[in-house]
Amino acid sequence: LQCWEVRKRNSSEWCRFIRSNPDCRLDGGFLDYLEGVFCVFPPRLLPLAVTLYALWLLYLFIILGVTAEKFFCPNLSAISTNLKLSHNVAVFSLMFPLHGVTFLAFGNGAPDVFSAVVAFSDPRTAGLAIGAIFGAGVFVTTVVAGGIALVKPFTAASRPFLRDVIFYMVAVFLTFMILYFGRITLGEALGYLGLYVFYVFTVVLCTWIHRRQRGDGLAPPATWEPEMPTDAEEQESSGTNSGDYGEEYQPLLPSRETSLRILTTALSPLDYRKWRRKPWYWRLFKVFKVPVELVLLLTVPVVDPDKDDLNWKRPLNCLHVLTSPLLCILTLKSGAYGLYQIQGIFPVWGLVTLVGSFLAIITFITTSNEEPPKYHCVFAFLGFLASAMWINAAATELVNILRTLGIIFQLSNTVLGLTLLAWGNSIGDTFSDLTMARQGYPRMAFSACFGGIIFNILVGVGLGCLLQMTSSQLVVKLEPDSLLVWILAGALGLSLVFSFVSVPAQCFQLGKAYGVCLILYYLAFLCVALLTEFRVIHLSAV
Repeated sequence: LQCWEVRKRNSSEWCRFIRSNPDCRLDGGFLDYLEGVFCVFPPRLLPLAVTLYALWLLYLFIILGVTAEKFFCPNLSAISTNLKLSHNVAVFSLMFPLHGVTFLAFGNGAPDVFSAVVAFSDPRTAGLAIGAIFGAGVFVTTVVAGGIALVKPFTAASRPFLRDVIFYMVAVFLTFMILYFGRITLGEALGYLGLYVFYVFTVVLCTWIHRRQRGDGLAPPATWEPEMPTDAEEQESSGTNSGDYGEEYQPLLPSRETSLRILTTALSPLDYRKWRRKPWYWRLFKVFKVPVELVLLLTVPVVDPDKDDLNWKRPLNCLHVLTSPLLCILTLKSGAYGLYQIQGIFPVWGLVTLVGSFLAIITFITTSNEEPPKYHCVFAFLGFLASAMWINAAATELVNILRTLGIIFQLSNTVLGLTLLAWGNSIGDTFSDLTMARQGYPRMAFSACFGGIIFNILVGVGLGCLLQMTSSQLVVKLEPDSLLVWILAGALGLSLVFSFVSVPAQCFQLGKAYGVCLILYYLAFLCVALLTEFRVIHLSAV
């Protein structure tokens, strides 16, 4: 019996059905949402349970966004700097300043990829991954791209646009064929990742050729291509650097702060000067973010190559030597490895605590508050790993709670993926790209619409399926569960073809008419998708 049939039974049988049905078991995660809603809450309080789950879902999106933007991406940037890599060719950066695909795009893409990897880990939730990847693609290439054209009409960069659209159409076609055959092999999964590597090579080669034609060689990006702030609310330093308030707030005479003072300042996620200047809605949103930022500050180190002290906070960084490894071991496989008993006596988390405490003490004794140690770059790798584990844990909870909501409302995973999961993961793209457009950089924002989602589909599908393969099982089944999957794939392909034809036809001059057409297209697609989900549109039996 499938788990969604629980709603067809008498409410007195819900709990027994959930506990006895193998299909109702949620893989991974710290909370059993199905048992919570059907066993803990009485049937008459089901609306309350759904409301709480919806609020928790929104908070999970906040956790994903904050972790990716303020911890994952800065450490990735520090790693590329320490490895002496340009942001244009960093192996993991996947962002290209010339065409608007910056570290911000990777921050927005990380939640999508982690969500896809988690969803692909269970055949029952694979529809979430397909729906989210295709749904986000349709949303970003229509609503976000159309919004940019509405906010700031502009002339698109012709060659980067055509290159990105062609690569994306190839990726969508490959995914369509995999869904048609209902499986993906090891070679095809590696082909996805190989295609992304080829895309990276193509962008770097095109950039080099373009600059050589201009006589610039491999010079840094021109002045019209600045690094954009990652969040409109964070033009200044965020909680990770809350001790810096600009030159006007620097003391005239240098003073040595105590370790306790450094620790309390570093752990403060609030900039009180900024707090007084911001409107009430910013303050309200910040109140919800503060608990997340505080926990992340305690567990994830951040290295900032742009600061003189590289964001070295000796007492806090020494604490990270203990908390970051402990976080990693307790979030890996939802704590299964951390709770494992060595020889049935001593838990792994206890061993990690002892070793981490010893290394933290050694680090504190052998360093000073004023100058970072020579091995400070190691903290960037530690912060990258810890933030990745946070994103993975939040993505696991996200997938589980979406599957629970699908069972409650008897909705398919595909429609949940193309709506809630796609919208939630695209919030960052929407705000950042529209902010860039308003500030006078619509070409960068428009390029980011296509460059970022190429990473999502190629790495999300390729890596997500590759991690599910074993030595004895080199094929992953991806069977479409309904007509909605084909509508979704067709809508994405049609939107790309529309842009591929209409943008050159307008001589790459994109105005409000183009933006309105894209947004109307998305609304029409959404109506068709929902009508298909509720069986208003269906295939007639032959």
